Amino acid sequence: MQTGPASLRGARGLRLALLLCLALSTVATAGAQAPAAPTPPAPPPTGSVAALLAAVPSEETYTFAYFNRPIIVLKAVVLGRSPTERGEGAVRALDELVAQEITGPVTLQMFEGGVLISVGTRVVLAVTSADIDNLSGETLQGASAQAVARLKVALDEVAEARQPGVLFRHAVLTSLVLILGMAALWVTSRVQRLAIAKMVAAAEQRVAKSSLANAEMLRGLRLEGFERRLLPTARIILNVIIVYAVLAFALREFPYTRPWGESLRGFLFQTMETIGLGIVSALPGLFTVALIFLLTRIVTRFARLWFDAVEAGRITSRWLYPETVQPTRRLLTTLVWLFGVVVAYPYLPGSETEAFKGVSVFLGLLVTLGSSGLVSQIVSGFTITYSRALRVGDFVKIGDVVGTVDHLGVLSTKLRTPWNEEITIPNAVAVAQTTTDYSRLNGTNGVMTPTSVTIGYDSPWRQVHALLLQAAERTTGIRRDPKPLVLQEGLEDFYVRYTLYVCLERQEMRPFTLNVLHANIQDLFNEHGVQIMSPNYVFDPNAPKIVAKKDWFASPAATEDVRSGS
Repeated sequence: MQTGPASLRGARGLRLALLLCLALSTVATAGAQAPAAPTPPAPPPTGSVAALLAAVPSEETYTFAYFNRPIIVLKAVVLGRSPTERGEGAVRALDELVAQEITGPVTLQMFEGGVLISVGTRVVLAVTSADIDNLSGETLQGASAQAVARLKVALDEVAEARQPGVLFRHAVLTSLVLILGMAALWVTSRVQRLAIAKMVAAAEQRVAKSSLANAEMLRGLRLEGFERRLLPTARIILNVIIVYAVLAFALREFPYTRPWGESLRGFLFQTMETIGLGIVSALPGLFTVALIFLLTRIVTRFARLWFDAVEAGRITSRWLYPETVQPTRRLLTTLVWLFGVVVAYPYLPGSETEAFKGVSVFLGLLVTLGSSGLVSQIVSGFTITYSRALRVGDFVKIGDVVGTVDHLGVLSTKLRTPWNEEITIPNAVAVAQTTTDYSRLNGTNGVMTPTSVTIGYDSPWRQVHALLLQAAERTTGIRRDPKPLVLQEGLEDFYVRYTLYVCLERQEMRPFTLNVLHANIQDLFNEHGVQIMSPNYVFDPNAPKIVAKKDWFASPAATEDVRSGS
């Protein structure tokens, strides 16, 4: 039988394929026998090994871990085996080696396009170039070396976990640390109680020596607040640190939980490092924010000084009135601070994070949902303020509510009624209703307050005029200038409507002054026999209801004509 070059190449390729399949099949086979003397694994075949592996990137990934410790992330399909199948096969191979008490040495062998990781003389895992994330700067050699180092640690921990004496020593040490941690928690609780007792005693001693009248209030506000907030908060923080440290130590003492303890410690250090680096990197932005805050504060301070000078009369402004100074100052201050916040926002640490964006979207949603009513109230408040319709201290009537203006706010107006009630009226409602101000002109020409009576036609009108004017003279709280005035405002079907107009000295005392005036009217009409009851008729009277001429000037009417109210 003759053999040519083609047949020799085919035989060589068949041998290479058989060797590679034999190396990879050890991952999933069972029942391997440990050699009497470990020998280094045979070198992998070369040439077309990479082609025979036929590694293909996979969308599925599998984190190969052993004894609770991650080794490497598999990302490729090799010879039709998915990352999960490759990882599970490696775990089974390691379990078989550990059962035979073979935990080393762990070696790697490089070949074109991949690496074989072996334990003793057995290949447990093949890592290919398709398992490596080149975009992140990862290399096949570096990832394989890191996997070998992790696998060595995992196998050492497996060996350690099989030694009862070592585990017992770790359990005793962990118990001691737990006892020390519980003792530390008890000490912090005891120290807190002693510190609070001493601070309260020292503070009460200082308050007892003080001559302040509100010493009891100071004791309640300062000492109790300090006791209930500061010290318990510090104790909670210290207790959390103690529990965290004890838990991390206890987990690191046992081989299987050691990765968890290391992750806890690493998380703490990493968090502290992240916070520190974040603070350092945020310093320039914080400096800019502080500078913007300082400039904004300076501008608002100068604005406040100028507005205070206008309010005090040291500076004259054509477009500002005393009652609009404070609202204008608050409005300008708010706008300046909003502008400062907008300018400083890009320099705030974390302003580009999703959390800040989420908060911005949430605030925008709130403004959108509540803007219609809110803007309406604010605009109505500006209308009331800058139209000077109301001033603090004025006695007014808004709709059916009568009272003294106590507060002009951006959203509402507050009135205090003569009965010491506080009425809150939304600014939009105040603008929509008729407002009557009894105080604005009371200091100049006076504001006339009316009160009416209806008297039958058989009573002399001059006498009724005189009685009403005399009742006004008897009443305290009514100004003599301008003089009271009586008008016959209606000749009704059965009676005449008389209205007495008086000017009150204090509008806020309006109901009480009118009460005294009404009492004087009743007394005077009773003294002179004039009936206040308004007559009504079912049938015509037998005699006409008229006033005889001799009674035209009945007492207390004067002999002169009083049509003008004199």
